[in-house]
Amino acid sequence: MTKAPSPRTRVRRLHDKAAYDLDTIHAILDAMPVAHVGHLIDGFPVVTPTLQWREGDHIYWHGSSASRMTRAATGGPVCVTVTLTDAMVLSRSGLEHSVNYRCVMVMGTAQAVTDPALKARHLETMMEQMFPGRWPQLRPMTAQELKATAILTLPLNEASAKVSAAAPGDSDPAEDKDWPVWAGNLPITLTMGAPQPATDLAPGIPLPDHAAGYRFGKAPK
Repeated sequence: MTKAPSPRTRVRRLHDKAAYDLDTIHAILDAMPVAHVGHLIDGFPVVTPTLQWREGDHIYWHGSSASRMTRAATGGPVCVTVTLTDAMVLSRSGLEHSVNYRCVMVMGTAQAVTDPALKARHLETMMEQMFPGRWPQLRPMTAQELKATAILTLPLNEASAKVSAAAPGDSDPAEDKDWPVWAGNLPITLTMGAPQPATDLAPGIPLPDHAAGYRFGKAPK
């Protein structure tokens, strides 16, 4: 797809950074589970952080069935954003300082998944995407837990990506190239610390591969 799928998803500034193809959109969504859901509560904009995951051409996110985000977003207009920050860009003038990033915005009307069997399946998919093999090891969900969990979804037919990937020094105009101050990029990476077992973990339970090998901000294999 070489053009915006709708007028409200069209990137208005820095058009060269826009991407509307699904491969780019999918890659960003798959690499970053943290999303922010923008919605309206009593006419006031509210943005709620949550976890998102993609299944085919839809994204899903979950929350408490009793939360105001769930109540306000269900059947209402939302904008879901996902962002990866790759570098701080230091230029030779203050105005040209920037950030290298990859982000996606998905707009539309959020729909709730209400069928209990479908809800359970989507939650299993979320868990297995992040931690392959973990779902069968977990205590089964109770009916009350499933009832207390809301799942919302959006199709990706109104989605756009924006990618900034300036090389060190590229953001400086020609007249600034000789200014005697350091310029370049400060790369940003997400790293995992050493796993911390629960203090009451029974002896002999090994660290599973899906925990030892988890890398936040990386697309699942």
